[in-house]
Amino acid sequence: MGVMAGTGLRLRFAEELRLFLAPRYRSAAPFSAPYDGASSLGHVVQSLGVPLPEVGRLLADGQEVPDSHRPRGGELIDVEAVPRPQRLPETGLLLDVHLGTLARWLRLLGLDTEYRNDLDDDTLLARANTDRRVLLTQDRGLLKRRALWYGCYVRGAGPDEQLADVLDRFAPRLAPWTRCMACNGRLVVATKDEVEPLLQPGTRRTYDVFSRCLSCGRAYWRGAHGGRLAALVDRAQETVAARERRTGE
Repeated sequence: MGVMAGTGLRLRFAEELRLFLAPRYRSAAPFSAPYDGASSLGHVVQSLGVPLPEVGRLLADGQEVPDSHRPRGGELIDVEAVPRPQRLPETGLLLDVHLGTLARWLRLLGLDTEYRNDLDDDTLLARANTDRRVLLTQDRGLLKRRALWYGCYVRGAGPDEQLADVLDRFAPRLAPWTRCMACNGRLVVATKDEVEPLLQPGTRRTYDVFSRCLSCGRAYWRGAHGGRLAALVDRAQETVAARERRTGE
């Protein structure tokens, strides 16, 4: 971004957005940034590293303005974070290739979650737009693409933190144990006879309650990992409930 001599903006970013900024800009105090006098405020914000899908209200000297606003030199710009919880469209989620474990866990919780590990950025963007799914990613460059209809940055280094962030952001209605963790298909109750060809002898002897996926045919039962998954479901339900309590305050 070119700089016009003697011009600049004062900006103050919400705490939730400072992780996107260069370290020298991460304090709570307003900072000065160069401004060419012509670029939109949205361009300025993204040039500083913050994807617009993460931004809520933009204020210029206390007045709300659109991201197309062209600031005057010397204005104090407040950049707020997108408010939580956001409404999750019924069309569901699309996750990028680096979030495979998160995709499986979201499916465990009953959220409609599309995921493949072989899609490039252009294909992800096209699918999100065509299917009207929310794209979840940790790729800031992808979120900055103006063509993307709805995207969200997933915070957290591991799947536990990532899941907590997504649930806090959307507070979605959960329906645990209703989707296939492998393909996202719907699960239905199945008899042992229906799934017996898919079972190992030890499983046939030990378990009597099963479900199967209507899409891929995979069989499910509460096996050795059932306790760990049940604990994950309990934590997820508490995260959503906590967000709802905070929202209701």
